[in-house]
Amino acid sequence: MSTTFTQNAQLTGTYKLDPAHTRLGFVARHAMVTKVRGSFNEFDGTIFIDGDDSTRSRASVVIEAASIDTRSADRDGHLRSNDFFAMERYPQITFESTAIEPVDDATYRVTGDLTIKDTTRPITIDFDFTGSATDPFGNERVGFEGSVTINRKDWGVTWNAPLEAGGVLVGDKVVLEFEISAIRAA
Repeated sequence: MSTTFTQNAQLTGTYKLDPAHTRLGFVARHAMVTKVRGSFNEFDGTIFIDGDDSTRSRASVVIEAASIDTRSADRDGHLRSNDFFAMERYPQITFESTAIEPVDDATYRVTGDLTIKDTTRPITIDFDFTGSATDPFGNERVGFEGSVTINRKDWGVTWNAPLEAGGVLVGDKVVLEFEISAIRAA
């Protein structure tokens, strides 16, 4: 059964992201002609939902940057290097919400601080609340989906290579994609 959490105070509580059913992904333009999709496979996240007042809700996520997965070991190795994420020096990517406000009955605007390579900048993501349910194992779940486009250079991820025919190998714009399944922890 789908419901908005501002209409159901029973959803109030703390939820942990379920890594087996959550995708924290990205899409970037490659060689000016195609897109590369990837995700981060290791992360920890907490959402506090206030079912009476969604503006009191909050979220935080810590991503292990080395868990990047684009289905290409060579590309993943390059992304882990100093050319991109410098993961030995900056092992985590973090997000901490600063405001959550309802847009309509099913959409919530989440503003917060995204930190990549020790650079923190605000971003705003619209999330669709996809519902709540009790799974067959008795876990109370909530779901959200959202995306936002960022410029990777704003976080110091600037490496690129010119193409012989013009343009560059990696696009500056990156779409961050979130498919969230979270289990009630408290």
